[in-house]
Amino acid sequence: MATVLVLWLAVYLSGTLAVDKGNFKTCDQSAFCKRQRALKPGESPYRALLETMELTKTRLTLQLTNDNNKVRLLLELYRLQGNMTRVKINELKPLKPRYEVPDVLIREPPTEPLSLLSQDENGVVLSLGVESQRVIVSARPFRLDIMEGREVLMSLNSRGLLAFEHLRMRKDTFSYKVTSTVASVWDNIKRVFSSQAESEGEKKDEADSANQAEKAKEEEEKDEDGMWEETFKSHSDGKPNGPSAISLDFSWPGVEHVYGIPEHADTLRLKTTDNGDPYRLYNLDVFQYELYNPMALYGAVPVMLAHSAQRTTGIFWLNAAETWVDISSNTAGKTVFGKMLDYVQGSSETPQTDVRWISESGIIDVFIMLGPTPKDIFSQYASLTGTQSFPPLAALAYHQCRWNYNDQEDVQTVDAGFDEHDIPYDFIWLDIEHTDGKRYFTWDQHKFATPKEMLQGLMDKKRKMVAIVDPHIKVDSNYKIHNEIRSRGFYVKNKDGGDYEGWCWPGSAGYPDFTRADMRDWWASQFAYDQYEGSMENLYTWNDMNEPSVFNGPEVTMHKDAVHGAWEHRDVHNIYGFYVQMATAEGLIQRSGGVERPFVLTRAFFAGSQRYGAVWTGDNAAEWDHLKISIPMCLSLGLVGISFCGADVGGFFKTPSTELLVRWYQTGAYQPFFRAHAHLDTPRREPWLFGPENTALIREAVRQRYTLLPYWYQQFYNTHHTGEPVMRPLWVEYPQDPATFALDDEFLIGRDLLVHPVTEEGARGVTAYLPGKDEVWFDVHTFQKHNGAQNLYIPVTMSSIPVFQRGGSIIPRKLRVRRSSTCMEHDPYTLHVALNLQRAAVGELYIDDGHTFNYDKKEFIYRRLSFANNILSSVNLAPDAQFSTRSWIERIVILGASKPSKVTLKTPDGQESQVEFDFDSSMSVLTLRKPGMNAGVDWTIALE
Repeated sequence: MATVLVLWLAVYLSGTLAVDKGNFKTCDQSAFCKRQRALKPGESPYRALLETMELTKTRLTLQLTNDNNKVRLLLELYRLQGNMTRVKINELKPLKPRYEVPDVLIREPPTEPLSLLSQDENGVVLSLGVESQRVIVSARPFRLDIMEGREVLMSLNSRGLLAFEHLRMRKDTFSYKVTSTVASVWDNIKRVFSSQAESEGEKKDEADSANQAEKAKEEEEKDEDGMWEETFKSHSDGKPNGPSAISLDFSWPGVEHVYGIPEHADTLRLKTTDNGDPYRLYNLDVFQYELYNPMALYGAVPVMLAHSAQRTTGIFWLNAAETWVDISSNTAGKTVFGKMLDYVQGSSETPQTDVRWISESGIIDVFIMLGPTPKDIFSQYASLTGTQSFPPLAALAYHQCRWNYNDQEDVQTVDAGFDEHDIPYDFIWLDIEHTDGKRYFTWDQHKFATPKEMLQGLMDKKRKMVAIVDPHIKVDSNYKIHNEIRSRGFYVKNKDGGDYEGWCWPGSAGYPDFTRADMRDWWASQFAYDQYEGSMENLYTWNDMNEPSVFNGPEVTMHKDAVHGAWEHRDVHNIYGFYVQMATAEGLIQRSGGVERPFVLTRAFFAGSQRYGAVWTGDNAAEWDHLKISIPMCLSLGLVGISFCGADVGGFFKTPSTELLVRWYQTGAYQPFFRAHAHLDTPRREPWLFGPENTALIREAVRQRYTLLPYWYQQFYNTHHTGEPVMRPLWVEYPQDPATFALDDEFLIGRDLLVHPVTEEGARGVTAYLPGKDEVWFDVHTFQKHNGAQNLYIPVTMSSIPVFQRGGSIIPRKLRVRRSSTCMEHDPYTLHVALNLQRAAVGELYIDDGHTFNYDKKEFIYRRLSFANNILSSVNLAPDAQFSTRSWIERIVILGASKPSKVTLKTPDGQESQVEFDFDSSMSVLTLRKPGMNAGVDWTIALE
């Protein structure tokens, strides 16, 4: 086993090989996926037993039966508040309970009354209460259609792919033989006593029934490979519960574009999977992953959005087991010309996208989000799983990391290097080598002998540190953390009842069972300052390897037949990393007595992970395509609630060219999580190591990030309250513009900043699509105005970062960039007012202390900024909130302005004063200099 670890480490540490796809399963190598995918569309064997229907104020229940094996299922249907429908399907009488995912929903979703509109022997029609929305339940075969007026919004089981493998006893067990014998004897007794009283017709019915029963028994007895045990490479997966897979198909008429189901290194718009593997959702440690394929990566969010010019809808498939998603479309492969030809010829085929979800275990529990707008979808999903946590402001600044900074002196030298080269940063990071022999919650006694002294040095400069804490625990009787976990029985168990052990960075390691609330409570307690020796309030946490990664495990992860209490690992796999981050975030909150906001970065994630911190795209490579793919990867995460996303700037593996490194800084500066990171074996790449010219380019990119921190912070405040993504695809704001539907090389930050990074080697220009037929966009660097609804060619040099501000918006900035964001806390604001064609603009300004939960106690400033009729004003949006700031308005830049004769400032005390201004007639830019009012008070400025 030690040899396996050495070989694995050699590959990982070398960083020279691409992913070995042979280490990871295809659908054909995953028994349940292969079994389910073999089922082809056709008439479903399931029918609804309408006589079993029960309708209460909150739900409809109905039994389904499979005509092939007579196993009954229970369908539950709920109408939820906020224009959502929930469908649950489980066995009516399972041999034992099936896993239902806890802790992801922030509460039991509130329901609204369902009402029966009509019923006959073919089905029932229920009102969903919203306009003319209704659900049609068809009986034979079973099918669900959700309609609005005469339009079908979504259909379930319309292709007959509902499958539900019921729990059963294995035929070669003693229990099965006893049960079968008793059942057979009982059947014979019933047949003898009933036969004498039967008429000929009754005998025929009995014969038919017997034939059906025999057929069902034959179905039952068809054991296929992989049902009870499965082997992949050298690993065996025993399956004591047997086959337990579930599957259901959904159809979206009128839809050609679907998005979501991260994490995959693929385009924003999901592709059809007819000619390859389905998209896989199974959290795995895949280093130096391949691009543009459906392989599973580190996280799994089983949420898909469908969008057309008419409507946006979504599906949330709440299941934490391994899941595969097939996508097909009747327009796939058609060229634009082919679609035009259909139109000219009057082809009546409506575009349709069909999706099929397949999971290894658990139940079907699906939330159908009916929009109808993109922002309605974000609100609906947020009402189920919560919103992005509101990070400390400093976490939105720049992070400097590598595997590894060698010792305290190295940290001190790098920290001083940023000051020497006048590049701001807020966090420096320590990877696994800072620990005492990969024992987390400890420090290397020689290299990091006085961690508090190091942390205090950073604190004196208003900077912070992140240290890694992974969830694999070194098996070592001299290690306090291990001893406590073992003595409390908190480790995941193997199938034989002992503590599960696998190989990871420390060598032999145990894996805490984070699915247990008491384990998570204990873990959180270890972050207390008196437990985590050497920690201080400016030390934050990084959870890596929490898929969980097991170097000698199947697919580099935990065996599926490992045991978490009553459940197998196969049931909970995709939620393990979610729980690790949850417990860690709670620990950082508790250590401050609930006062300070945490910052926790995680590699593995699930639906709801947004509540606990940030994610990144894992072990990427220093290649241009990896830079490009960071955009759709983060856009996909934002669509499913996880806004705090970024990629390792420069690429983790390999060595970037200076051009690639500079372009990556320029891109990363406009993505939510902004961190440079590098592999142990790569040359050092601090920003000043590539010559003065490149240092200046990187400095400028980082400084642009710092000037926009007020806007970034405001966007995170908004997403924390609405669920709307911070970094968003253009179609979210322009949902009726088909030109935006597949764009993933540019994006919006909030509504008002459009970014088209340069991601091509040697680029001399880029073409950006500026949306909005009646809109204008201003280049933030030159202030040049451009009309919307056009493809704009932009010549670029190495210093270019194409960014545009939407006409009609007001964006706050801080132009006095200092060594860290905290040093800029009280600095003045500059407002950039970009006028639309109606010569108006609106914006917001949000201010709080930047690091505590006191905003929940109404301690903040939230103001509406507006320009109309030549009057610019600031109005309080939260009159019940109380907070004061020393920051003031230093400058106001109005783009698209006319030259006034005078500018007058009016303050709440009735005072009026004249404001100095400059006007650039060539660019129509009016600059108001030092108006001087406090950022937290009412004021108006009149242009005359």
